[in-house]
Amino acid sequence: MVTEVHYVNKSLLILPQESPKMEVLGLPLILKCRVKKSLWASCILPGLIMVCSFILKVLQPVMGGKYSRTLEKSLRIIGSTSDHLSIAEREVHRSEPDLLFSLSSKLYLACIMQVLQPDRLLRDVRRKKLERLACQVGGARNIFCEIYGDHKAKNTFWLDSSSVEKRRARFSFMGAKGGALWKQLTFRLSEQSDKTLKGGGYLLIEDAQGSTSSTYLEDGFFDFLNEELQSFCYEEKDFEGLPFDFYGGYIGYIGYDLKVECGMASNHHRSRTPDACFFFSDNFIVIDHLNDDVYVMSLHDGSTTLTSWLDLVEKKLFTLKASATKKLISRNSQLVADASSEVGFVTEKSRDHYIKDVEKCQKFIKDGESYELCLTTQMRKRIGEIDSLGLYLKLREKNPAPYAAWLNFSKEDLCICCSSPERFLQLDRNGMLEAKPIKGTIARGSTPEEDELLKLQLQCSEKDQAENLMIVDLLRNDLGRVCEPGSVHVPHLMEVESYATVHTMVSTIRGKKRSNASAVDCVRAAFPGGSMTGAPKLRSMELLDSLESCSRGIYSGCIGFFSYNQTFDLNIVIRTVVIHDGEASIGAGGAVVSLSNPEEEYNEMILKTRAPVNAVMEFQRGSLSEE
Repeated sequence: MVTEVHYVNKSLLILPQESPKMEVLGLPLILKCRVKKSLWASCILPGLIMVCSFILKVLQPVMGGKYSRTLEKSLRIIGSTSDHLSIAEREVHRSEPDLLFSLSSKLYLACIMQVLQPDRLLRDVRRKKLERLACQVGGARNIFCEIYGDHKAKNTFWLDSSSVEKRRARFSFMGAKGGALWKQLTFRLSEQSDKTLKGGGYLLIEDAQGSTSSTYLEDGFFDFLNEELQSFCYEEKDFEGLPFDFYGGYIGYIGYDLKVECGMASNHHRSRTPDACFFFSDNFIVIDHLNDDVYVMSLHDGSTTLTSWLDLVEKKLFTLKASATKKLISRNSQLVADASSEVGFVTEKSRDHYIKDVEKCQKFIKDGESYELCLTTQMRKRIGEIDSLGLYLKLREKNPAPYAAWLNFSKEDLCICCSSPERFLQLDRNGMLEAKPIKGTIARGSTPEEDELLKLQLQCSEKDQAENLMIVDLLRNDLGRVCEPGSVHVPHLMEVESYATVHTMVSTIRGKKRSNASAVDCVRAAFPGGSMTGAPKLRSMELLDSLESCSRGIYSGCIGFFSYNQTFDLNIVIRTVVIHDGEASIGAGGAVVSLSNPEEEYNEMILKTRAPVNAVMEFQRGSLSEE
């Protein structure tokens, strides 16, 4: 619940956004509190607190679920006020710097803020910087396996810049369940979302103690996430000197089907996996790959006492250093072999079917329905019980990528092994937005000479240039909806980047975020990433939904973080193995334009699955041979 607070003529005006409901109930819309030191401290504020608390408790059963949850939280932690003093003090000091509050009046005022604006919570941050330690313990892989690798790495995350050459990505973030503020959000669209715009869905929240609550979000997940992020407030001085933008917050994924909350009229298919899953991470580790520094970070609220988690992690890391080695920590396989282990992946569509769909796309383009369509499909394989973290380590070894990720939502029996080379969207602390769409892919050569020729072939490809340019125009339009006029520009156009198995054509679009646009506004303006839809976006998604035989699920969505300080960094989910209920699935596809050759489009789709498919097959064969 976000509340407007104004200090005018020595009066504190507190205006709840929930005022329409309060108006119906006959309550005053504005609580006007005269600030007079002695009277305020001794009578008015304590009485106002009691009256507000009593009224809100009485009305709790008849108020909406969203307000009721806010009230429950406020009443539960009303006694913890120390973190909120600066909120009210700042509002008053802005207009009257010389006004002094007694200690008691400050505390009472903080209580009022806690009742009426309970989610505006300040957090304490504790941190330790361990200089030049990453290289001394064998890098991010060893750190993750040492701290989080036991017990199948349940409820863990790792935003993994496993390819850091040319500074494509500098930081890795990792963490797990354990802190007092930790929670997990699991969101599933309702069946109504398949039929009508913004049909809402069900949110399951699990807290650090394992308690769960479920609620229906009529306005959808993006609106909920926006409220959560808007409720964060922080002191910049607590984070001075940090070179990265993640200060703690939400880490997880948004599935492709949430396009229904971004202007798409309906979904034709339902995802087998949740449509969004996030951890709130309060204890986490950051690795600076440029300087080899390790940061151990912990967030606390005013009611939590400091734990020994920072000291424990530091001790484990120095023990790892003393063990002396840069050698990679090995993992014992936890695979349970079954008859399907040697069976390959099966695609949702045959080669002939996929080629026919490419031709249908070209017919749509010829008829003027679209300029470019990103056609995709899925391949699946039963894998039984598998060491999913071991599989991810194999994938990052075979196909290191700057925007790779590991996510394990154990309650959902869901693991995501992602080796994405593509950034969807980033918002940094300076308010700069950046998108880096990939359009144009070709295999690496077997010799240096062949490799250079193939790279040149991609650079000069008229078809790939057309694909890339259309998506650049689409992203410029998307960013223009939330950026300051005239700030959107393209500093890098159609540059070729090289990875383990492919060369890709990448462009960079940047713009300055408008001050009245929130982090979620920015994501919603551009989601799903234009490189995964085509242009124009909405009509292209409608056509693709009619052609594709199943939901894309997590594939084509995004993975990353939404930080406590209103920044975010999200990838595009490609080159990814999703493991759910004993099945591995891999999505792939490519952009179809009028110049496309249908058979070459099929071959490009298969090429993009090479790294994840090989990682699964090699990992299974290796695990079986160990037995």
